Amino acid sequence: MGYKLTIGTRSSKLAIWQANYIRDELLKLSKHTGLLLPEIVLKEIKTKGDHITDVALSKIGDKGLFTREIEDALLAKEIDLAVHSLKDLPTKLPDGLKLGAVLKREKPHDVLIVGRSVACNASTFVTLPAKSKIGTSSLRRIAQLKALRNDLEYLDLRGNLDTRIRKLEEGSYDAIILAYAGVKRLGLEDKITEHFNPKDILPAVGQGALAIEIRQDDKNIENIVSKLNHNETYLASMAERAFLEILQGGCQVPIGAYSEIKDGQIILYGLVASLDGKKNIKDKNTGNLKINECKLVGENLAKTLLQMGAKEILQEIFIEMPNRGVSMGV
Repeated sequence: MGYKLTIGTRSSKLAIWQANYIRDELLKLSKHTGLLLPEIVLKEIKTKGDHITDVALSKIGDKGLFTREIEDALLAKEIDLAVHSLKDLPTKLPDGLKLGAVLKREKPHDVLIVGRSVACNASTFVTLPAKSKIGTSSLRRIAQLKALRNDLEYLDLRGNLDTRIRKLEEGSYDAIILAYAGVKRLGLEDKITEHFNPKDILPAVGQGALAIEIRQDDKNIENIVSKLNHNETYLASMAERAFLEILQGGCQVPIGAYSEIKDGQIILYGLVASLDGKKNIKDKNTGNLKINECKLVGENLAKTLLQMGAKEILQEIFIEMPNRGVSMGV
C-alpha cells in the first residue's frame, strides 16, 4: 500500500464530497478502532462521461461512462480504492475488481426543483403548467413522468449538480428532476419543491448509495474498507443489481428499482417502461435477508417482468437505440 492510501474519484463537486466522506469515515474508523492508516489522499480522474457533456447520455451508448477510467487506474495500482455512486457502477465489474463495501444509503428518491419562471404558480409536478420545460438526463425518469403527464416538454440536462441548478435559474428549464441524495450532500435541500415517492417514481438501481471498489487480490484494503460496509444497504443493492443484471439494460434504459427492508424481509419493487411512457411493467417480490436470497429476489422479479411484457419493451428499445446493448439475459 505504500505510505499513502489513494482514493480515486471523479472531479465533480459531488464526487469530491463523496470521496472526502469516505476518507472521513476511514479516519473515524482509525480513531475508534486503533487501526493504523497511512496518509489518505484523493486522486481526481476524468471519465468519458465527464468529457462528453454536449451529448445526451442515452445517445452515448457505453456502460461504465463514469467509472471505466477510474477502474483502469485501480487495476494499474495508481489508486488503492475507488469511490463511486453505486448507480453509476455497471453490474459486471472488470476482471480483477470487486465491491469492497456499500455504505449506508441516503434516501434514494428523486426530487423536483421548480424555477422562478413558474414557482409563483406551481411547486409540484401536477401543478406545473402545460408545456413546461422539464430537465433531466434520465430516460427512466422521463418514461415514468410521461405516464403521468405527457403535456410537458422533457429536455436533456447534462452537467454536474451545480451546473444543472444554474441552468434552471438562468431560465433554460422551468423545472428539473434530480436525485435527492446529491442535492442533500451538497446542502441544497432548500431548493427542493417536491419529493417523489420512490414507489411511484422508481429510482435508479443503487441510487443514493456509495460504493467502494477495490482490487480482488488486495486483502489489506479489503480488510479495511469492509468495516465500512452497511449490511442492509449491501443486501438491498445486491437485490437491485441482480434485477438489473438479468435485464441487462444499463443505466440509460427505463429501468427502475427500489428496495425496502421490513420485519426481516426485503421487498423489491421493479419497473421496465417504454421510452414514450405508454407501457409500464411493474411488480414486486419479497424474500429473506440473506445474500443469495436477496439476489434471487432480484433475478426472479426481473424474470417476472420479462414474462409480463418487459421483454418486448426492451427489444423495441434495442431496435430504436441499438447502442444500448440490451440483452434479455435469460
